[in-house]
Amino acid sequence: MYAVQYIAIVIVLALMAYVLGKYGKKEMEWGDFLLWGALLVALLVVAVFPLKIADFVRALLGLGRGLDALFVAAIGLAYVLLFRVYMAVDRTEREITELTRKIAIELEEINRKLQEIEKKD
Repeated sequence: MYAVQYIAIVIVLALMAYVLGKYGKKEMEWGDFLLWGALLVALLVVAVFPLKIADFVRALLGLGRGLDALFVAAIGLAYVLLFRVYMAVDRTEREITELTRKIAIELEEINRKLQEIEKKD
């Protein structure tokens, strides 16, 4: 094994401990924990067996070199994760819009009731 493989293994194990800690503190949902756990296990396997994995992905995708196959797979994974982030941001924006509308409606009702009380006095 090369030194870079040892470094990668240490980093992946540290990230696994970090993700496990986040899940243990209830700062991460079950689905996210599974996603990141699976991704980190896959990275650990790639760090331990880089040439075998690269050749397998190369043969699977029909590319010429193993490194090209890993880059293609990494770019595809990055797009999937980027899409998940986009969907989370979109969902958050929709929730903020809905909450803003509810607050505006409730504030208008409070103002209307205050005006009715002032008219009675």
